[in-house]
Amino acid sequence: MNPGAKNFEMRAISVSELNRQAKALLEGGIARVWVEGEVSNLSRPASGHVYLSLKDAAAQVSCAWFRQRQRGPTNNLKNGDQVLVFGKVSIYEARGNYQMIIEQLEPAGEGELRARFEALKKQLAADGLFDEAAKKPIPKLPERVGVITSPSGAAIRDVLTILRRRFPAIPVIVYPAAVQGVAAKAQIVDAIQTAARRNECDVLIVTRGGGSLEDMWPFNEAEVAHAIFACPIPIVSGVGHEIDFTIADFVADVRAPTPSGAAEFVVPDQADWRERLEALSARIVNSGRRHLEDRFQAVDWLSKRLSQASPAATVARQRDWLLNLRQVLFGAMRTDLAKRMHGLGRTQARLMQCSPALVVQRHLNNLQSLQQRLLVAGHRNLEVPQQRLQLAVRALHSVSPLATLQRGYAIVTDANSGDILTTAKSAPTGHLIHARLARGTLHATVTGSTDEDDDNA
Repeated sequence: MNPGAKNFEMRAISVSELNRQAKALLEGGIARVWVEGEVSNLSRPASGHVYLSLKDAAAQVSCAWFRQRQRGPTNNLKNGDQVLVFGKVSIYEARGNYQMIIEQLEPAGEGELRARFEALKKQLAADGLFDEAAKKPIPKLPERVGVITSPSGAAIRDVLTILRRRFPAIPVIVYPAAVQGVAAKAQIVDAIQTAARRNECDVLIVTRGGGSLEDMWPFNEAEVAHAIFACPIPIVSGVGHEIDFTIADFVADVRAPTPSGAAEFVVPDQADWRERLEALSARIVNSGRRHLEDRFQAVDWLSKRLSQASPAATVARQRDWLLNLRQVLFGAMRTDLAKRMHGLGRTQARLMQCSPALVVQRHLNNLQSLQQRLLVAGHRNLEVPQQRLQLAVRALHSVSPLATLQRGYAIVTDANSGDILTTAKSAPTGHLIHARLARGTLHATVTGSTDEDDDNA
């Protein structure tokens, strides 16, 4: 295998991918179209789908008309019929077959009717018959409903069934009119004008069942359109199936997809209205209850104000006010007396500290202390000379003050002046001192002292 063939194999795609791309190309490149041709190879399997070929003199194309796209029975379709189909072009991927998916099928003769339909639609739109500003609102709860349709058709049965089920209390008036054939146009116009002249309904339903374009053509007539536009009563159009559109749909105030849809639109569901009425009734009851409660509270408040404005209530309030002032006055007097007693106590304490008797007593105490120290000093000078000699020897050996500190001694200084204290007298009680140790300094307050003379005594 050469390198060129290998590259070709790497670029190859599967058949499924090829068909998928071709399908996407066809569906995206060709819009939905109308195609006219002759029916051949017609097949109706049990699934309900219809398969056929559409051909002309030079070519043919396969077509699939799926059941969900069909409107009404298809039994009248046969080989050789000339038809007009609308749909999109696609590919059946499993077989790679090019085909057309039919969305709508009509006899070929309807092509001329469709052209007339588009021309009339354009003309009426230009005349303003389709303007939204001209649409009349549909009443939410009509007192009477009018129906313009054939009295023998399926549409009237569907409409009446829906109206009876949703709101049977609303009366219905049927204005009979043919909805198909030559006489249908005049009868529909006459029924609309009769309903307008009698003015006995709040809303009208103009309706008929499904069918071909030719069957529904009376609803595409200009006379019917003008009658709908001129009617003072709001009109709901429910002609054909959901995919059917007529001129009446565009002129009517509201277009419903089906006759049943029109009936559901014009009358509400009585169950919903019953729930709403019950809710409104409950709201009214609650509102009345709240109003009465508010009135009761207002009466109570006014009664209270009236009782408070009476002379007896005024006298009682003033008596309470006087009692309260009395308590406040007694409290203020007690507080002031306590403050004065406290101040007197502090003054007495200061006078006691400044009393001459205390000064004399302190001097006497100092004199006694000096006498005791003098006696101790004299006794030591006379009786322990050897002890003083030994102390002097130790002092010579301990020249360094730090060495003394290492042996557990301390140097005590006055905290304020920094002078070294040598006697207990130098640090009276309450005096701040610093004691320097071998490591660190103690800050202390003197709580008591003993002279050396006392110790020797």
